[in-house]
Amino acid sequence: MTVRDQVLCIDDVHVGLELPQLTRGPLSSMHLMRFSAAIENWHRIHYDHLFATAHDGLPDLVVSGSWKQHFVAQMVRQWAGDNGWLQSLGLQYRRVNVVGETLSAWGRVTAVRQLSEFGVVDLEVGIRNEEGDESSPGSAVVALPQSPGQALPRPLPEIDL
Repeated sequence: MTVRDQVLCIDDVHVGLELPQLTRGPLSSMHLMRFSAAIENWHRIHYDHLFATAHDGLPDLVVSGSWKQHFVAQMVRQWAGDNGWLQSLGLQYRRVNVVGETLSAWGRVTAVRQLSEFGVVDLEVGIRNEEGDESSPGSAVVALPQSPGQALPRPLPEIDL
């Protein structure tokens, strides 16, 4: 059974639970260019090696912050499944990641709250390279149903973040 086959509910979650990591890489210049084109981010540090290294003094082509945010959101959404809802996500960009690195998005449950109609999960999230260096720590909030098959209310009531 894959993570996508499971129906996750709030009773399945506890503080300290590790989310399945999502790994991509080694990232190539094609990966960076394709994502930059898809979101129309034409900053040359993401696709022009000479500009990134000679002009901006960077070590190589830089993975965009938007890619990192999407990468972590994808990992959280896969874990939460079709019945869960990613309410918020915030990342800090403390270190650049460059072409050639293999990156892993990770997450850990830090709090679980039961509300009247659903549950809320607070997560610590981030991105590490193959050497274990953390580049983008952050946090996320996910709403989950109370039981399998139960839908979240729509619209989702405001959650005290």
